[in-house]
Amino acid sequence: MLLFLQIENIAVVERAEVEPGDRFSVLTGETGAGKSIVIDAINAVLGERMPRDLIRSGEKSATVSACFSPLAPSVLQWLEENGYEPDDDGSLIIRRSLSSDGRNLCRIGDRPVSVSALKKLGALLVNIHGQHDSGRLLDEREHLGYLDGFAGDGELLSKYRAVWNELREIRRDIERHTLGEEEKAFRADFLRRRIEDVEGAELEAGEEEELTARRKILQSAQKLSDAVDDSISELYGGEDYSGALALIESASGRIDEAAQTDASLAELASKLRDLRFAAEDAADDLRRLRGEYDFSPEEIDEVESRLDVINTLEHRYGGTVETLLSDLDKWRAELSDIEFSEEALEELRRREADTLKRAETLADELGAVRREAGVRLAEAIERELRELDMPGVRFVTEVAKSALGADGGDGVRFLISANAGEEPKPLSRIASGGELSRIMLAMKSVLTSGDEVATLIFDEVDSGVSGRAAQRVAEKLAKIARSRQVLCVSHLPQLAAMADCQLLVEKRERNGRTFTSVTNLDGEARERELARIIGGEEVTDTILKSARELIDAADRYKRNLK
Repeated sequence: MLLFLQIENIAVVERAEVEPGDRFSVLTGETGAGKSIVIDAINAVLGERMPRDLIRSGEKSATVSACFSPLAPSVLQWLEENGYEPDDDGSLIIRRSLSSDGRNLCRIGDRPVSVSALKKLGALLVNIHGQHDSGRLLDEREHLGYLDGFAGDGELLSKYRAVWNELREIRRDIERHTLGEEEKAFRADFLRRRIEDVEGAELEAGEEEELTARRKILQSAQKLSDAVDDSISELYGGEDYSGALALIESASGRIDEAAQTDASLAELASKLRDLRFAAEDAADDLRRLRGEYDFSPEEIDEVESRLDVINTLEHRYGGTVETLLSDLDKWRAELSDIEFSEEALEELRRREADTLKRAETLADELGAVRREAGVRLAEAIERELRELDMPGVRFVTEVAKSALGADGGDGVRFLISANAGEEPKPLSRIASGGELSRIMLAMKSVLTSGDEVATLIFDEVDSGVSGRAAQRVAEKLAKIARSRQVLCVSHLPQLAAMADCQLLVEKRERNGRTFTSVTNLDGEARERELARIIGGEEVTDTILKSARELIDAADRYKRNLK
């Protein structure tokens, strides 16, 4: 639950600390005092949108901090899965700051967290019911989701969605295989021409590089041959002169003889022998290399012709020899698909029928679960509405068969008859604002009864409600607060009197600036605020007495709650 909320530089709030009770807390105050700012701050720390215009005028940044404890198992599991942990005392502190330059910083404890992740965590900590939420409850497109949440059919729905996605993929494949006959014939001819072109060239990976290197050698073959011939002559010599090999061998022999007399020449003799061996090896290599430079003009023509074929294909289809070979495999596969499309199409249609049957079976199971849950949901909401002074109400969960979709084969909408003898109508056609507020409270009470969210916040739940209906709303919120923390923004004295903790939001001026504060009220201060809500600015003894009587009656009611 929410232990405290600290707000700094949000709108007209310079600094405020909100400490709601662990049961039923009510925020009261004049219209425009800033009660909605508290809700905005809570939304911000839970990961909802935080626009820059929330920053107090003249300030560079705004910060909201919140502490939650104890933590539900679902919250602890989320923290563990995402690499976070609560403080040593088991509490969880969340901070969010917004700078005037748009920088947004969120932290869980001392570690940063993204806004999207914070929003997921926030949904496990607090459930806020406001005007936007009422709109969702009225929107029939949302009703299926609400019913599924109440039914707890998430595992079955996940199984169905997996089969539905498989069915959609098969149908996309069928669509790709059912091109028009002319289009298929045109595409097949197009692919055959490309395949014949590339297959006819008999390309090999790495061939272009080898041919280019060979062409370079052939183009310089004469020059290379002359260089090799001259080197061989200089190493072996001719009729009129001795070559380098002979001279080295002669020098080596002389030094070998001299080394017999002067041992210091032995090392030099060894070097000359090594030089002779190296020269002989080089001469052998040159003789072998000489054969590689023998060529015919036909070979040059063959290399040039082959490179022309490769270059033409590369220019025509793009890429290199390697990409052409890769494309060739793809073209063959696509042509095979077209040529055997009838067989493939028959197999796909068989798979479609099997998968559709599985989807229909799961959809039927979902429908049965939803219809059974719909009856229980309607009964539960009717019980809640009777407690909210709507005894003749009928609530209907309409579950109708529809075409299969991502959520199954059912259409769901909530209908209601507020008065005996009237046919149930869609929620959106309810005329009375007071009836709508109570219906929304009843639905929210039922739909959140099974979750682990420890804190419920109701903003403007008392819209259009007064008199006995207001008393019933107050009693309902007090009941809910026996099992979880409830925070409510209200202008009704019945709700304020029923609170276990009353928080006064006040707006004042100081030095030409507006400031909003939040104060926990008790005793006389609480009575005077309740009297103001009852009678306005002029608080008389009679109104104060009425306020005390309301508080006493509320206390008696709460003592009798189990």
